[in-house]
Amino acid sequence: MNLSILMTTCSTLLALVMMPLLLYIYCHGFNLQNSVPYVDIIISLFSILIPCGVGILINYYRPQYSKTITRVGLIVMTIAVLGIIIAVIFAMGASILTVLSPPLMAIAALMPFMGYTFGYIISWLFRLNQSERRTVSMETGCQNAQLCSTILKLTFPPAVMGPLFLFPAVYIFFQVMEAALLIVLFRYHQRFTLKEKEGSEPAVDAELAHLQH
Repeated sequence: MNLSILMTTCSTLLALVMMPLLLYIYCHGFNLQNSVPYVDIIISLFSILIPCGVGILINYYRPQYSKTITRVGLIVMTIAVLGIIIAVIFAMGASILTVLSPPLMAIAALMPFMGYTFGYIISWLFRLNQSERRTVSMETGCQNAQLCSTILKLTFPPAVMGPLFLFPAVYIFFQVMEAALLIVLFRYHQRFTLKEKEGSEPAVDAELAHLQH
């Protein structure tokens, strides 16, 4: 958790410098580097640090409330994400077919997957432990879709973007679904490994007892 918060904080701080550079590289000739929403990036940074700070204080001074607050937070977040997805689908109407075209769907599905894979490979190359590899993988794959929407809104007029403005919502859907799938697979792998260890322990004990006898 500490590594996750640190990575998110660093990436948000670096966005203040890297965002103009990337816009300059990707959109050279369009003069978009001055359209970076610095205020929104700073707000995003504080929206990360302040809740984390409050959570750390609660966990330190009132640890008995930590699990309850965490569960309530997860429920609220799940309901909010589902609500946003449903609202976006209804708001798009017939134009949803533009965003749901096969090329855009493929991009939305591959981008988070490539981030998760790339993060895991890089952390493996740097010989991080399994817990750190999972954290780096998730942090690399989960990008700030809200910041993407803000840049699109400030940079391009609605007539140009059209329904493509809602593409970040499709992207974040795949981002969350793929992360959930990876978590489920990891939990099953963890449970299977634990059962395998528990099954091998009696056999080892019996072999030791036989040798001692």
